[in-house]
Amino acid sequence: MATHDRPKQLHRCLHSLLSQDYPEFEIIVVDNAPADRAAEALVHGVFREQVRYVSEPVAGLARAHNRGLARARGSLVAFTDDDTLVDPGWLSALAAMFEHDSRIGCVTGLIVPAELETPAQTALERQGGFAKGYAPRIWSLADPPPDPLFPFTAGHFGSGANMAFRTDVLRSMGGFDPATGAGTPARGGDDLLAFFEVLTAGHALAYQPGAIVWHRHRRTQAAVDAQVFGYGAGFAAYLTGAVTRDPRRLPALLRRLPGGIHHAVTRTRERSADPETAWSGRLALLEVRGMAYGPCGYLRGRLANGRAGR
Repeated sequence: MATHDRPKQLHRCLHSLLSQDYPEFEIIVVDNAPADRAAEALVHGVFREQVRYVSEPVAGLARAHNRGLARARGSLVAFTDDDTLVDPGWLSALAAMFEHDSRIGCVTGLIVPAELETPAQTALERQGGFAKGYAPRIWSLADPPPDPLFPFTAGHFGSGANMAFRTDVLRSMGGFDPATGAGTPARGGDDLLAFFEVLTAGHALAYQPGAIVWHRHRRTQAAVDAQVFGYGAGFAAYLTGAVTRDPRRLPALLRRLPGGIHHAVTRTRERSADPETAWSGRLALLEVRGMAYGPCGYLRGRLANGRAGR
């Protein structure tokens, strides 16, 4: 798990992780570009000998996840965020999917709101939230779904707050692209690009709604606005990253792009026209603006990552 200057939320999340019914697991907290030592003090104090603490000084969620991946010792590695609470059966449900089918390289799970107390939180949920439905699914290139955008519809597969991988599969892909993710100019996309790479490497990707995580949505309008813009930016950054990493993917993406644009525009118009979801319509417009920014964000992230590497 990556964290950044949210020790109170981290405290609650760690308590929920320690309540897992899975027989044996380790918890690694990666403190990403911290402004102080609050998270380190929490882990070394309250959770001493129960949680491993690692620091990643360069900002970026993908970098933080890669730092944790390098330290992980198990055959499976699961990720969540510090603003979540996890169900006691979370790890067991994720692991069961891997045991069910050896082709599966990644499993995502259900993300539901931990609270809906403010108009901003409700608007985000109307926007679509994080939930991907309540039926298990498995995707693969060998048995593609009737979706004209597949496999570029990575946003349908799940979200980074609830995902797990076979450790060797994720490492063979080089981990997460450090030019993506929260804390970088790309704003996000690290999880989506990883899902896409799992599929294109020939593995299957599964969604298991029995693996439940409760997410604390942002409480203010300004925070939700920034988050939704980041969703759009991250999605476009992921597409840019997919093509940048392998330009041979560009023709397939271009064939699917008109349908994707039409879907996004139609959804935005529908939400804007409904007076009950006017705020959600505005959020949809922000998401589209984020998509327009995303390619630039990814390229800026690549440049920043190059400077950090030097």
